[in-house]
Amino acid sequence: MIEVKNILTVVTDLQNRFHAKAFIFDLDGTLLDNNQYHLLAWKQYLKEKGLEISDADYRKNVNGRTNKDVIEYIYQRKMTDAEAMVFAQEKEAVYRELYAADIKPVAGLIEFLEAARSLNIPMAIATSGIQVNIDFMFDHVPIRQFFSVIVNSAHISKGKPDPEIYEKAAALLNIPADNCLVFEDAVVGVQSAKAAGMPVVAILTTHPAEELSKADLIVDNFECTSFPS
Repeated sequence: MIEVKNILTVVTDLQNRFHAKAFIFDLDGTLLDNNQYHLLAWKQYLKEKGLEISDADYRKNVNGRTNKDVIEYIYQRKMTDAEAMVFAQEKEAVYRELYAADIKPVAGLIEFLEAARSLNIPMAIATSGIQVNIDFMFDHVPIRQFFSVIVNSAHISKGKPDPEIYEKAAALLNIPADNCLVFEDAVVGVQSAKAAGMPVVAILTTHPAEELSKADLIVDNFECTSFPS
């Protein structure tokens, strides 16, 4: 009971501090602690193509971006959505195979979502990912019921750091942008949310704190002890 009370206090404090009427969550690295598996999947996929990617290159040019933007970056040419998706589906199949046995939410997430729901805070997902990966998450982690709105890369024309995805999520929630609190792990995601006029809590699953300095608050995860008292 003490833990639940503490989590409720944390969520209430976030509401008050950021005048938040809704929460919007990125997926990869924010809901799931999975970016190391995405990196491994990219390395394995690219090795089969005779290519490679470094950890630093992944953090700078891949993490948080749509598959189409990433595929065009890797192959250094423009592609149609359909052409890029062929490559993306190959890589994402590798990711799901690698991660299926180890899939888990970011620490403290379930309790945090339960607390937010108990306070009637509407919640959305705004992810650069694809629907099959969203379904993969829901099949393994029971959190579908917390979200009334889900926006993915198929719903937008410009990926993060463009603000379109967060603007769309706010519009679907019918909540003003400055009343939506965003949770993100990626540099481009923080940039996207800030460009949409939203405050941001950055999660330290992928980038060091100094790379996420534009966020309004930086925490390790969703556990109570991560948030300032």
